[in-house]
Amino acid sequence: MGLDDIWHWLIVLVIVLLIFGTSKLRNAGSDIGAAVRNFKKAMKEDADAAKEAKDGGVERLQADAPVAEAAKDAAKPQDHAP
Repeated sequence: MGLDDIWHWLIVLVIVLLIFGTSKLRNAGSDIGAAVRNFKKAMKEDADAAKEAKDGGVERLQADAPVAEAAKDAAKPQDHAP
């Protein structure tokens, strides 16, 4: 009776069902399913946030360009007539 024998796993399944009962196993299964769904949702939100941060960085650089040009203009000496 090895670990790959079908009868071994059927006996283990029957013992688990007798110990825990079907309602506890059903609740455990639904809890695990909910945890997997929440994990996938969080991973998708993290990927979306990273994509937005990446895209937002490009926009931020483009928005800073006019400010940099204005700083250059302000640093140029200006002729003031007395």
